[in-house]
Amino acid sequence: MPRTADAPGRGAGAPAPSTAGAEAVLAGLDEEQRTAAQAVTGPVCILAGAGTGKTRTITHRIAYGVHTGAFVPEQVLAVTFTARAAGELRTRLAALGVGGVQARTFHAAAMRQLRYFAPRVLGGPLPPLVENKLRVVASAATRARLTTDRTSLRDLASEIEWAKTTLATPEDYPKRAAAAGREPPFDAAAVARVYASYESAKQRDGSLDFEDLLLVTAFALEEHPDVARQVRAQYRTFVVDEYQDVNPLQQRLLDAWLGGRADVCVVGDPNQTIYSFTGADPDHLLGFADRYPDAEVVKLERDYRSTPQVVALANKLIGQAPPRRGLPGLRLLGQRAEGPAPRFLEHADEPTEAAAVAQACRALVEAGTPASEIAVLFRINAQSQVYESALTDAGVPYVLKGGERFFERPEVREAVVLLRGAAAGGSEPGALVPTVRDVLASTGWVEHRPPAGGAARDRWQSLAALVDLAVDLVAEDPTVDLPRFVAHLAERADAQHAPTVQGVTLASMHAAKGLEWDAVFVVGLVDGVLPIAQSLSRPEAVEEERRLLYVAVTRAREQLTLSWSLVRNPGARRPRPRSRFLEGLVPGSTPSAAPVPRKAKKVKVVLEGEAGELFERLRAWRSSTAQAASVPAYVVFTDATLQAIAEARPASLHELSGLPGVGARKLELYGDEVLATVSG
Repeated sequence: MPRTADAPGRGAGAPAPSTAGAEAVLAGLDEEQRTAAQAVTGPVCILAGAGTGKTRTITHRIAYGVHTGAFVPEQVLAVTFTARAAGELRTRLAALGVGGVQARTFHAAAMRQLRYFAPRVLGGPLPPLVENKLRVVASAATRARLTTDRTSLRDLASEIEWAKTTLATPEDYPKRAAAAGREPPFDAAAVARVYASYESAKQRDGSLDFEDLLLVTAFALEEHPDVARQVRAQYRTFVVDEYQDVNPLQQRLLDAWLGGRADVCVVGDPNQTIYSFTGADPDHLLGFADRYPDAEVVKLERDYRSTPQVVALANKLIGQAPPRRGLPGLRLLGQRAEGPAPRFLEHADEPTEAAAVAQACRALVEAGTPASEIAVLFRINAQSQVYESALTDAGVPYVLKGGERFFERPEVREAVVLLRGAAAGGSEPGALVPTVRDVLASTGWVEHRPPAGGAARDRWQSLAALVDLAVDLVAEDPTVDLPRFVAHLAERADAQHAPTVQGVTLASMHAAKGLEWDAVFVVGLVDGVLPIAQSLSRPEAVEEERRLLYVAVTRAREQLTLSWSLVRNPGARRPRPRSRFLEGLVPGSTPSAAPVPRKAKKVKVVLEGEAGELFERLRAWRSSTAQAASVPAYVVFTDATLQAIAEARPASLHELSGLPGVGARKLELYGDEVLATVSG
């Protein structure tokens, strides 16, 4: 825990108030950014659209507050959702001449405070954190007499995390899960038993999980007045980034930190609310002005990222959404030079679509666009395989985002150990890049000779990224040596800030949030995939799917292509409808009516011909299977999942596993029978 500030005063490293310094901080900001930066008192809500300079604005606001004497840097706590974002805030603040501000994730801030106060609150040191949540969940599932595999264990762990972040207890989990439209891997009552057993196991072991860090810290502030006084004296000004993604547990901790005060600035974009499935609650952002009637609300709408053509499409897409209560909407204003019109492409089947995208990526690379400035975005991770194959066939390197973290890859860990050993032996000034190349060559890496593809190519690209990073550092500071390079790698690993790997990025739309590329291909845009099938019964879930497409579209700086394929596999006869969200966007189309929740009994009307016949066969199979097991039909598969199967006509277990509602357990139980039913 940092020093106590019971007697408010300027920290030792705080710059003295400076009019010149404050004006310098404001220089270069646009009118709206300047307004936000100067709003340093009371509750403030900054609605920051995609590409509008959100991080620039909040760092300049903090710096302006420090330079004018409104903030003491050590009394400012800025909370973010990722260690990388926190590191970016600290770096930018340092560049503005401001040190001492605490920029941390919710969990890092809570851990720091709880570690300090644990003897007082818990009667001893901070308990150990659960090292392997899946192991504890597996033991709890066994005690609940559930048969699990690794996939279902991950799903159970996710349900427990959702319950804890939404402040649901094991007792009220079934009711809360039903109300939220959750689709747990087992019956809700069984999940509740596992949840209760999991909590008991942690109590017996005397351990905490990451959700407990926030919960216990909030409890310490709520129930221990002396702790609350000390923390609230230390932290007097709060900034919360990505506020649209805050969940009830994080909001509870924020309220405990504030203690009824209103010196809080929240920053968010209601159009990028895409994480409700993890417990995020956009009502915290949408209702901010209701909670603080005197709040100053500033809108940032000037988009400096994307061309006016991309911005216009994004505005049209989000403009078709029903109005939402609370804060005013955002309409982006493109600030860049004109660019090419977004392209809409229809393909016969998914392999054809993937091959066309791969060839387009190859053409871009050959024309001079770095592969790392190209992305292919899809709704579900199972869609990546066909694009991995197509890019490999086209000879285009790619990087699969959301896989193993860069600094945890075996080849990177080995390289860092070797570099650390070389650094211990000293380093010749001005020879960083040749030294790094020599060290990596000892692992068998050969520059300018990348393997053709597969795992060997991935390994080569990882090591090449380390060389590229060394080149970039030398360009910034020719005096940098190997020990400083190794220290820089350690800092990046701590902040989860991976270097750029030269390859086309393959990523889900969720994983793409916060990133941007020169050229973006948004693929697989058919109903049942986007919006995803299980969202179709709830209008609010369909609208979150629309916002997900909005996030994907706004990742593009210059070139944007949206595509879909009529069928999944070559030879299939029943065409799939393109995503409803494209209506009104594709030239010549008109906006569709507001989505109507689809009831299971109406699926029969939606599916006709070959798909409709298959759907009826699947329903008949499900009925007999459910009767034989003495369970309700939906326990086998929901109608939404049967609809997805009927539309996709999977030909293998791998294809079946990529469909919504088909987890590893159900794949094991019913996979062969489903494929037999599909094949007739």
